[in-house]
Amino acid sequence: MNMLTECLMKFASRLRTTSADGAQHVQSCSGKVAGNTPLAECPFVVVDTELSGLDVKKDFIVSIGALKMTGGTIHISKEFYRLIRPKGELTKKSVEIHGITPGELSSEAAMEQIMSEFLDFISDAVIVGHFIHLDLSFLNREFKKQFSRKLPNPAVDTQKIYEWLYENSMNFRKHYPGRPVKTDLFSLANRYGVSVKTVHNALSDSFITAQLFQKFLYFLKTDGIITLNDLTDIGRA
Repeated sequence: MNMLTECLMKFASRLRTTSADGAQHVQSCSGKVAGNTPLAECPFVVVDTELSGLDVKKDFIVSIGALKMTGGTIHISKEFYRLIRPKGELTKKSVEIHGITPGELSSEAAMEQIMSEFLDFISDAVIVGHFIHLDLSFLNREFKKQFSRKLPNPAVDTQKIYEWLYENSMNFRKHYPGRPVKTDLFSLANRYGVSVKTVHNALSDSFITAQLFQKFLYFLKTDGIITLNDLTDIGRA
């Protein structure tokens, strides 16, 4: 049994634990990130997936994109992008959305082969994504099939973080008066000055999310959200 399999068997949920010294920790894949870790030092992986549809019971993941961050620093060179051989037929509608054709995927690895690579990439990091619960529902379905466990890494949602900032941060509202009607990734990106050039590509979308998260982290610091525990309290997926 390799380390990645062992960690999935060991960690059954994304719950905080308390060590003998009384310190709180957040469980992650190959270790623990202390809950009092300053956000400036916290390892993050921003994740996005492209899907064949939105029904977790019958649809499947087409591609995964991810970028590493340390605090608000985006590591452009530390990226993960994989196309995945489909488990079923792609519909015309889904191809129109993400632009990935069945021919492009036919020679790619299956999801079962990608999982260990993805686990190795995310390692101890806190997962970040926009409406990440949707991506996690598909990822967790696949991990549960293979390991009988969900992903153990904690996850935060940039949409929830945005909602908290708008409701609680006078500084945020002062700089960005007027609430956008829509809170999807591209609407928020356009509202807050993040360039959107390529739509619905998992890696490009993860980069857009990372830049949005980077902006939010700046305002979170001014409002006293400075540790991982603080962040998971307001943005847990």
